[in-house]
Amino acid sequence: MKDPIQSIQKYVRAANYLTATQIYLQNNFLLRRPLIAGDIKPRLFGHWGTCPGINFVYANLNYLVKKHRQSTVFVLGPGHGFPALQANLFLEGTLGKYYKEATLDERGIAYVSKQFSWPYGFSSHSSPEAPGLILEGGELGYSLSTAFGAVLDNPDLLAVCIIGDGEAESGPLASSWHINKLFDPATNGAVLPILHLNGYKISGPSIFARMSDKELSSLFTGYGYEPFFVRGEDVYEEMIMTLEKCYEKIRKIQQNARKQKSVFAPRFPMIILDTPKGWTTVKEFRGKKIEGTILSHQVVMPNVRGDEQELETLEQWLKSYHFEELFDKEQGFTKDILDLIPSDAMRIGDNRHVFSGKVYKDLALPNAQALAKEVDEPGKHQSNSMRMAGVYLREVFARNEKQKNFRLLSPDETYSNRLDDIFSVTKRAFVWPDHPLDLDISRNGRVMEMLSEHNLHGLAQGYILTGRHAVFATYEAFAQIFSSMAHQYVKFLKVTRQMPWRGTVASINYILSSTAWRQEHNGYSHQNPSFISGMLEKNNCFIKVYFPADENSMLVSLEEVLSSKNQMNTIVAGKSPEPRWISLAEAKALQKDGLGIWHFASDKNPDIVVVGIGDYMTKECLAAIDMVKSEAPEIRIRFVNVMRISARCTCTDAYHPQIPNAEKYFTNDKPVIVNFHGYPEAIKSILFDMENPKRFSVHGYTEHGGTTTPFDMQVRNSTSRYHIAADIVSTMAQQNVLKKTKAAKLIKRYTAVLANHLSYITEHGADPVDIENWQWKKRTPHTFDTDEIAKLNLLKESKIIAIVGLSDKKERPSYKVASYLKSKGFRVIPVNPNVKSSLGEKAYPNLLAIPKTMQIDIVDIFRQPDEVIPHMKEVIERGNIKTVWLQDGVSSEETEEFARDFGLALVSNFCIRHAYERLQSAQL
Repeated sequence: MKDPIQSIQKYVRAANYLTATQIYLQNNFLLRRPLIAGDIKPRLFGHWGTCPGINFVYANLNYLVKKHRQSTVFVLGPGHGFPALQANLFLEGTLGKYYKEATLDERGIAYVSKQFSWPYGFSSHSSPEAPGLILEGGELGYSLSTAFGAVLDNPDLLAVCIIGDGEAESGPLASSWHINKLFDPATNGAVLPILHLNGYKISGPSIFARMSDKELSSLFTGYGYEPFFVRGEDVYEEMIMTLEKCYEKIRKIQQNARKQKSVFAPRFPMIILDTPKGWTTVKEFRGKKIEGTILSHQVVMPNVRGDEQELETLEQWLKSYHFEELFDKEQGFTKDILDLIPSDAMRIGDNRHVFSGKVYKDLALPNAQALAKEVDEPGKHQSNSMRMAGVYLREVFARNEKQKNFRLLSPDETYSNRLDDIFSVTKRAFVWPDHPLDLDISRNGRVMEMLSEHNLHGLAQGYILTGRHAVFATYEAFAQIFSSMAHQYVKFLKVTRQMPWRGTVASINYILSSTAWRQEHNGYSHQNPSFISGMLEKNNCFIKVYFPADENSMLVSLEEVLSSKNQMNTIVAGKSPEPRWISLAEAKALQKDGLGIWHFASDKNPDIVVVGIGDYMTKECLAAIDMVKSEAPEIRIRFVNVMRISARCTCTDAYHPQIPNAEKYFTNDKPVIVNFHGYPEAIKSILFDMENPKRFSVHGYTEHGGTTTPFDMQVRNSTSRYHIAADIVSTMAQQNVLKKTKAAKLIKRYTAVLANHLSYITEHGADPVDIENWQWKKRTPHTFDTDEIAKLNLLKESKIIAIVGLSDKKERPSYKVASYLKSKGFRVIPVNPNVKSSLGEKAYPNLLAIPKTMQIDIVDIFRQPDEVIPHMKEVIERGNIKTVWLQDGVSSEETEEFARDFGLALVSNFCIRHAYERLQSAQL
């Protein structure tokens, strides 16, 4: 182009005109006749004041992008300036790519203008319906952190972020300037912040606009930036030169860093743009100054539809842009404007990074089986869910080192939340001067720590919406700090899921630890599980909350959330050592519905169902069951663990229950006692839709806390084992399952224990030893116990055992079991289509492939419960096999019923090796 400044000026005039028509007009968009009241929209929305500055910046960016072919994304802080952004998306052709009606002609101008802030049209604020956006415009303060998140691990990307001077007063924005201290220019892209000073908020002056240049310069220099002011009569010339200078400085910083020169505290440029509020609008009206005042903040002259003088003034204002010089009905926009727009591949609004699906790659996840913990007896060994999370995330970092598409964000709590295993493969990012005593700090670390939950959430949003993956871990109580952001993101994600052109978006994943139940030492301020309630009350089925009860449950939860797409996932887990309850196979069996029966703690045909939701709640339930069963064994109890709950669903095509198949586990008519990690009201609203909801009794956090002991937190909130046990026996007495006299005696004892509890902890400063050292005593029920196995000679008379799922890898449980059996004289036949042989024996793809001449005495199945029946059918089809053996954690009513129907001896939930060892021990 011959004169870039002239092209930019014309482009800005066109964009300003199109911005104004969006706010005002429903007809006569090219002013081919005088305006009449019927041309004006019946309801006027939009914020004009910030729009001219947005158009000015976007036009200049077009020139920079085209000149340097620089991949650039645009982040708009003052989201209420959306009509300006949409005008630019329209002019560059991006809007028309995704909305076919938005053609660059008169019909397209009419479409864009009328549909702005129109029922079922375009939003009045920045929203995900518009291409090129990664920031919802309904709430201010998150623009700069989102921009920084977008350029993380995108070394060639530039994010230009406009920050409104009112927005700059918000807490999140005020602290987000410090994110530059976490950014290594060698491996990341760059953010160019533009603080837009236009003087006013809705009805008063902005703080930044009333600061002197010296104060502003000192402030941003102190923040670690090099500020440049752009203002005055030659603002077009100033802006084009300043942008070029800033770009050169950015490139120089990056080049030096990438040459591995020592660069501490890299001082990136930022621009302070000073233009009048409502620039180019009506100067004065009825004796009042408009341009440069609060009167131009929103809709200038809001009564234009019914005020002839306002209507005439609006027409004069629109005509001042001389749009007829910039657009021709036949030829379209002038060459000067079109020449300024980058080529299709370089359009700012169509940058591939803001369409996640164009750059998204699945995470390479570790094999959970390799990390799983063995469970020989439930509750025997200690477990630490958050330690397991650290181990798993360490492996995620290691496996995705080349892809560089995974980050952990945590507000100074990575160690506290027991995730520090990750520091063996990565570090915390920090580029400001370090100290010899600093731990786990590096310039290119992939852990982002900053004591600002707001900014970590913004970083996560920017990172995820540009095609990458992240986990945000924090204390449970302080998730509420970013709760509003999370709720805004819910809305953003709900809309993006309906926009196929946005493509796949990785789920946003929260881990909440240091939960209310183990914040007894920090006191009442740290006891707040309400983030969970806020998520579960939303009407979106893509929101899920996980409550892993132990390490293996945590493995399953992490694997599921990091494999998921387009979801919001929250994992809630404590960081203290607690019992290990279930195997990985059992945890995986919970995945289908998100809950399941723990058979080791359950009776068949139960009189009552006890439900644990959360690690500490599960422990208290099991302690209560253990206590009741020892004192009132006549009560048949089923224990159900809930690992996952979904938010309510507003889908119109299908029904998605929050707890799938709940009646299958809770029964249709039995009383149910629920012990919930969070506020009882969150679960009560879900149970209200169940059959006969009055049968549910719900315990949970009832806002009773303080500086106390861990068990006293349970006592204060009536979630302790004694409260659950009392609820069980009281309910069973009402149901005539338990004698009322016996129930009264038991409740009296429980009440006495609780009465003594307060005096004990105030004297000793800790919980009683029997509480701290409690272990589960009830042993796992099997379909056959060792006496029955011995009586039927199931092992004594067996010689050949076919093992379904036998691996050829020595570390696998199936191999260890088979190797042991072989050492005891059994012949072991592998049945596995994925191996050729194991332990010197040829492997067969299925049981039917084993030659009929070979007599199989026992079929031992290493499969998840829902995969067992097909193999049992092979047993029946092959014939002449009497015994089927299922390993620890594998048991279901379906398999037992199948065995009964076909006359099979079924040993379930019992490791064949352990059974043999016990039989041998008994004989000795």
